Amino acid sequence: MAEIKTVSVIGMGYIGLPTCAIFASRGLDVIGVDVNEAVVEKVNRGEIHIVEPDLDGLIQKVVANGKLRAFSTPQPADAFVIAVPTPMTEDHKPDVSYVLAAARSIASVLKRGNLVVLESTSPVGTTRIMTGLLADLRPDLKFPLVHGEEADVLVAYSPERVLPGKVLTELINNDRSIGGLSRKSSERTAALYSTFVAGDLFTTQAESAELVKLTENAFRDVNIAFANELAAVCQDLSLNVWEVIDLANRHPRVNILQPSPGVGGHCIAVDPYFIIDAAPNSTRLMASARRINSERPLSVVRDIEALL
Repeated sequence: MAEIKTVSVIGMGYIGLPTCAIFASRGLDVIGVDVNEAVVEKVNRGEIHIVEPDLDGLIQKVVANGKLRAFSTPQPADAFVIAVPTPMTEDHKPDVSYVLAAARSIASVLKRGNLVVLESTSPVGTTRIMTGLLADLRPDLKFPLVHGEEADVLVAYSPERVLPGKVLTELINNDRSIGGLSRKSSERTAALYSTFVAGDLFTTQAESAELVKLTENAFRDVNIAFANELAAVCQDLSLNVWEVIDLANRHPRVNILQPSPGVGGHCIAVDPYFIIDAAPNSTRLMASARRINSERPLSVVRDIEALL
């Protein structure tokens, strides 16, 4: 297949916009797409709508040199990177409607030789569901679900794993998992990300890559819950949790985190539910961790009130 020269990033939020900037800084022609007209107008003026160190200067540069252009609807490109939100519903179910809407939006501009990469944190199986939708919308094209290595359009899943405030640095330096729906899909996706990723690129199947991202945040949630539960134990026993953790961590194979008022951010309080929803009978530990951390803020407030 021909070299990827034009990349379209669907969604210009706290992941999509930095991704646009980095691809463009590497000489690729980047088309940023967002349904929010105000975001599109701002980006085309070389301005940003999110807070991220060093991003403003980079966006100004790549817009000024013509490497990044923003639109409200998808345009033809060689590769499409979908980076849209995947929130959860009020009853803790994953909502992939934005992913499917993004897939519908690019379907009409897909052509033979294209690559589609889903970056959004997603429940296991989402990449296949998205690809099935694309195949239904474009019966004139071959997709990996049915045609494997003979597909016209390649599809993969490759999640970001970055910390807000350090997004530009971590997009470049962190390792990345790539789950292609075919060998060619993985190879082409690896070639795309190798334009800026200094970390290692690991290829696997799409479902494994989806679970990897969820696992990373579920692991952190469980470890935070352990520290918070230990704090509750120490409170019941009138002991100093900070001293207990400090002394326990002097064991060479122990590394307990610090207690906290729960968890925050975009991911840790959400992603474990995607695993719990998929395998409710096998996730008692994760479910308990979610309950412990969700209850923690109110517990801390009550402790403070008791001291007043």
